[in-house]
Amino acid sequence: MSDLLVGTDYKEEILRLKEELNAVILAHYYQESEIQDIADFVGDSLELAKKAKSTNADVIVFAGVHFMAETAKILNPQKLVLIPDPEASCSLAEGCPADQFRKFREAHPDHIAITYINCTAEVKALSDIICTSSNAEKIISQIPPEKPILFSPDRNLGKYLIKKTGRNMLLWEGSCIVHETFSERKILDLKLRYPEAKLIAHPECEEPVLMHADFIGSTSRLLKFIQEDSSTSYIVATETGIIHQMKKARPDKIFIPAPPQDESCSCNECPYMKLNTMEKVYLCMKNKFPAINLDEELRLKALKPIERMLEMS
Repeated sequence: MSDLLVGTDYKEEILRLKEELNAVILAHYYQESEIQDIADFVGDSLELAKKAKSTNADVIVFAGVHFMAETAKILNPQKLVLIPDPEASCSLAEGCPADQFRKFREAHPDHIAITYINCTAEVKALSDIICTSSNAEKIISQIPPEKPILFSPDRNLGKYLIKKTGRNMLLWEGSCIVHETFSERKILDLKLRYPEAKLIAHPECEEPVLMHADFIGSTSRLLKFIQEDSSTSYIVATETGIIHQMKKARPDKIFIPAPPQDESCSCNECPYMKLNTMEKVYLCMKNKFPAINLDEELRLKALKPIERMLEMS
């Protein structure tokens, strides 16, 4: 059989390989809709980390970005962890190199380092506690008030958490290329056109956008909110992949993607997340490659702050 199949055959072949390999397919909310639909579990970073830790599968196929697949390998050293496209990176992870982060820590030895999960294994290994947008506020609330905090690498999430918790944290100057592109002016124009629509936003968005939001939360919390809220229409200020799950959960409601500043691009879509395709999911399972491999010493160092996160969540 050729490596390249007719598109309609991918689903059938992936399901066959999943049974053959005893594999589980984990997909982030920002993946293409057809990948979300073939996955065993779709979730945000925290949910996927928990699922990766608890799975009984022999093979984990991680349809997300590289740091997520790395996290799955950190939690499952004996399992084969496959990623459809190893070039699926993250602007936050790329913007926080381990050597620079090490210097940041060394310059502030009295601080505890709480690091957003959107980072490399090397940066995790240099951190005290990992967090996600779902659990960051809860974790920060458990740190003694007298203990100073370094928060990395997302400055927008950090600024939002400073407001929510009242903690004066020292922030790494990183940002998400998707969430920083939303246009405040265009969102306000949308609110005028759709006065009944609520603006819901991810805390990685910049402060001017968050100021206008009716609800702020992680991807999983945004999804839960639209299911429980009484409104019938929403302007969604996060990566557009989540709208697929929103439409499945509430087909009776209207979801409007928040517009980027430059309408000539698809800047409200993550170019890294969209590198994964059904063809690449099939090929990585067929070839058992590309696989995530980590040095054991690094893995053990990175495991500690992840386990602290799971305990504190």
